[in-house]
Amino acid sequence: MRFLHWLYPVLVFLVVMVFSATTAVADGNSELEELYAPYAKILQRFVVEKDLPGGGLVSAFNYEKALADSDTLALLNQQKANLAEFNPGSLTEQYQSIAFWLNAYNFFMIEHLLTHPLKGQLVASVWDYGGRYNPLKKHVFELALFTVGGKKYSLSAIEKDILLGSEYQRKGWKDARVHYAVNCASVGCPPLRKQLYTSINTDDLMTANTVRAFKTQRQLHIDGRTLMLSELFKWYADDFIEAAGSIRQFIKAYTDEERHPQIDQADRIGYIDYDWSLNRPENFSEFR
Repeated sequence: MRFLHWLYPVLVFLVVMVFSATTAVADGNSELEELYAPYAKILQRFVVEKDLPGGGLVSAFNYEKALADSDTLALLNQQKANLAEFNPGSLTEQYQSIAFWLNAYNFFMIEHLLTHPLKGQLVASVWDYGGRYNPLKKHVFELALFTVGGKKYSLSAIEKDILLGSEYQRKGWKDARVHYAVNCASVGCPPLRKQLYTSINTDDLMTANTVRAFKTQRQLHIDGRTLMLSELFKWYADDFIEAAGSIRQFIKAYTDEERHPQIDQADRIGYIDYDWSLNRPENFSEFR
């Protein structure tokens, strides 16, 4: 009886702690959903996803449809206003913070493309804005054009300085799967999803994105004795090695076990040419 007398308050305390933590996550989730409500509508209306045989996934954004929709500009402006007024420093939970910045990156990329045509036309590639071959000119990823909480950010700053930066690393939040969640609006990118990233779904969604991307020829395949990978693994090799010890170990963590012998036995790693064509449906063979 004395044991039960001691155990009861401990159990009550644990139940209260679990309930409080669950409530905090749910509250954080609701906050992000409210904050990103305009962007969520844009995703639902204009992102098209296609399931591939074998479990792969491709997606595209229907820019022409978005530009023709009378609500699009108002949704873009409302989302920009929401982010301009929001203090990201208030986000103290890991996946709430990651979700916030993933959504911000992907929204700002779409918003810029829709509101900054060149000579009245939608660009054919994000590199049409310049800077790819001229080191003296900043490219679209480097321009601090996007306002969050009264501060200007570039897409590169959001990805490299925040999501993959030193503060996230110190907190244990840095996650190489981010490379399969940010979307650079190009055919070679991992898929843009129809749903928001939230406190609740971000961990699972980043895993699903990575797993399903590796089931597409565009991201991973074996050519003879060569392991062919997206150029993401060339540009961000250090992130993948830091996460898993080696590039092959990272890939094996997100591929089916039956593929592992081929991955291990490949003599070399090669890289699939990154397709920088805009991620509109017409540019994907899967949507034709």
